[in-house]
Amino acid sequence: MANTVLVSLVSMGTVGALFGAGLAWASRKFAVESDARVDDIEEILPGANCGACGYPGCRGFAEAVVAGAVPCDGCPVSSSEAAALIGEVMGVTIDSNSERLVAIVHCGGGHKEAKEKADYVGITDCRAAAIVSDGSKGCEYGCLGLASCVKACPFDAMSMGPNGLPIVDEDKCTACGLCVAACPRDLISLAPVNKVVHVLCRSFGRGREVRGNCTVGCIGCRACERACEFDAIHVTDFLAEINYANCTNCGECVAKCPTNSIIIQGDQVTVAVEQTVSEQISEGARAN
Repeated sequence: MANTVLVSLVSMGTVGALFGAGLAWASRKFAVESDARVDDIEEILPGANCGACGYPGCRGFAEAVVAGAVPCDGCPVSSSEAAALIGEVMGVTIDSNSERLVAIVHCGGGHKEAKEKADYVGITDCRAAAIVSDGSKGCEYGCLGLASCVKACPFDAMSMGPNGLPIVDEDKCTACGLCVAACPRDLISLAPVNKVVHVLCRSFGRGREVRGNCTVGCIGCRACERACEFDAIHVTDFLAEINYANCTNCGECVAKCPTNSIIIQGDQVTVAVEQTVSEQISEGARAN
């Protein structure tokens, strides 16, 4: 009996040793050489592994850069300085002066401004709420306020404000675009951080319909369009939209908007907004 056990142990040990030796030989024989540049680029990347680039984590992106599948500045959450360093690893020059982008939420209709048509009770998710009678808000284009964009942000750059609308922390925003993809109503876009005039509305409804649902909705009156000297804002399908490439932050459109759906973010503006609200409303009513 003892001899049988001993023979079995020796046999198993021998077989194990042979398999181990074979695997060691195979690992050396068929090893794929790793490009050192992949490690260098991965070290430069933020390490968020957010997937915003479309690749499985930062190492996947680094491998894609080395393979020539994506440009050195293709990581949407890296700084321009990081992109320049990746360019040095790859031996190419990267322009580090490109404008930084941040997320903008194009809806100003929070609890105080927008009417609710019903109480929503269900999954705390904007897409789920949109399926149920197109959401709880009277405006079918407005923010549903269930924080799907906030949950999608891996950089803690968004939070829900007390008025039921998401707030963007520009210092933390990396313009990864995950919040853009998470919003079922396409209310979020990426805009240059140095552009401070924004239309906080995405409603394509006519003026009367908009006014019935939200006090700060765009009514398509074209007052902003007439006020702009730089061809930077146009009304299409009853909605004003800004061409940021032409916008000079002058603020004239803000002064003329009768519903305050165009805002100045911060204090970077070149003219004073002096027109009274009553004058704006009167002008908008005449134009509409």
